[in-house]
Amino acid sequence: MSELYDLLIIGAGPGGLAAGIYGSRSKLKTAVLDKNAEPGGQAATTDEMENYPGFYDGTTGPGIMKKFADHAKSFGTEFFKGTVDEVDFTGPIKKVHTQQGDSYESKVVILSPGATPSKINVKGEEELRGKGVSYCATCDADFFVDLDVCVVGNGDAAIEEAMYLTKFAATVTVIVIHEEGNLDCNKASAEKAMKNPKLKWVWNSTIEEIAGDGLVDKVVLKNINTGELSDYATNGVFIFIGTDPHTDFLKGKVELDEKGYMVTNQMMETNVPGVYGVGDARETYLRQVVTAAADGAVASSAAEKYLLELETLQNDVLDVSNEKPVILAFWAPQVSESIDPIAIVDGVVEEKNDTVGLVKLDTYRAKKTATQYNVTEIPTIVLFKNGKDVARIEGANNITSEAVENLLKDSVKA
Repeated sequence: MSELYDLLIIGAGPGGLAAGIYGSRSKLKTAVLDKNAEPGGQAATTDEMENYPGFYDGTTGPGIMKKFADHAKSFGTEFFKGTVDEVDFTGPIKKVHTQQGDSYESKVVILSPGATPSKINVKGEEELRGKGVSYCATCDADFFVDLDVCVVGNGDAAIEEAMYLTKFAATVTVIVIHEEGNLDCNKASAEKAMKNPKLKWVWNSTIEEIAGDGLVDKVVLKNINTGELSDYATNGVFIFIGTDPHTDFLKGKVELDEKGYMVTNQMMETNVPGVYGVGDARETYLRQVVTAAADGAVASSAAEKYLLELETLQNDVLDVSNEKPVILAFWAPQVSESIDPIAIVDGVVEEKNDTVGLVKLDTYRAKKTATQYNVTEIPTIVLFKNGKDVARIEGANNITSEAVENLLKDSVKA
């Protein structure tokens, strides 16, 4: 039987590593599983990084990712190599299996599988990546001050990034596969872009090759109407034709949007209790190292509270060997009308001389448990007997001493 972890993180990008730091520091038994020998994800492929807070004089992607990993290890995070091909999130213990034949079990799983920019797959693209070829204007625009660059793509993201690049570059040429004036982006962005004097346009064209001796110095364009090839001098090529989330193994396991990105709430929770999603493979507005790291911190903090809830429920409420009834009281200190009713419950339980258990949960902090037991009104008390939900009283006006007494009497008869 495999070792049981409190927190298993799939993916060692900045989101996964930050989750490892926060998880281990909270004394959770934490492990990170990644397909690569070296941690860091896409961030580790960036030669220079100037926009991570605190590193105004620059750093490297591999360098800062190594510090992330070392930080996590210093708190006790374990690291394993393996490519995940199957997961089972149906039970309270989550199970993860790899192509290499290894299996892992954990109470909580944080998914950080990452995403990669879609490529145009032409000669020179891979060789010159980070040497003039980029997939992130926010990351790399500052390296092209007063230089000439090209943008591939004409959707909302591409035009938005092209506009951003005009703040730095001397000129920005957009390579468009469509006829003149026809863009895939929204109309407002198209109109604004057409008026920008720094933006130039090459229509009916695609890039056949990216070339340069160590650094990009030109692209080879192909006119799709005539087939004619021509050289076009440029110092950089920014490619914005989308990204591909690495979530194939999650299909049918957690909710994904139409593009395959994980759907989460602000606590990074997926639709499956105990499973969280962070980083570039999450449906999000911005995909940067700093945002992925923030995702990981949020997910681990939320997971810690989830595990505490789970432990409290399992030990104090759901233990089938516990013969005495237990009242699970959902309330919230911010909801003033819930305070007096819970005090009434306190009083009734105290009079029972330890023959009745009481567990109080702040509904705002224990949202998962409240949802699990269909709590829609604050306060609500739920009576458990031998680990089973047997009765409840909902609403402040209904929770009286007499009502609670009757609830307990009925449980004795049951």
